[in-house]
Amino acid sequence: MSDMLVNLYDLPKAPTVAEGTRIVRVLPPDFGKVLTFVKTHFDGGWVHECETALHQSPPACFAAVREHAVVGFACYDATARGMFGPVGVDAAVRGQGIGAALTYRCMEAMKEAGYAYAVIGWCDEKQAFYTRTVGAMPIENTGDTVYSRMI
Repeated sequence: MSDMLVNLYDLPKAPTVAEGTRIVRVLPPDFGKVLTFVKTHFDGGWVHECETALHQSPPACFAAVREHAVVGFACYDATARGMFGPVGVDAAVRGQGIGAALTYRCMEAMKEAGYAYAVIGWCDEKQAFYTRTVGAMPIENTGDTVYSRMI
């Protein structure tokens, strides 16, 4: 699996998101709602990464919300500092720009936190999406990545 690099000082124009959808930094009272969403819709490993991002100050996790319900999430600094992900959107609302908006908002937050670049790990099948959304570039000769250490 290869990684990608995002120059946070050269982000493209922010994507638009479907009307009625808000992208918010998750507040502590809503941690349970986000974790329940992740547990319900995605792989167990993502729950732990999300927990790590939520327990940072400020939380390094954003949620897409419609009518007070979580429909997507995105994190950074979860598996390693300077890394983006995971990100996930409810299958019922995919294709409405929610994943792009969540990704972009995380990149803005990373830039605001002082990062110059972000690494998107393990994203072979999503390279076109990340290039289009945030101008990501493949990192040549990635070889072993932080995910190579997984048990």
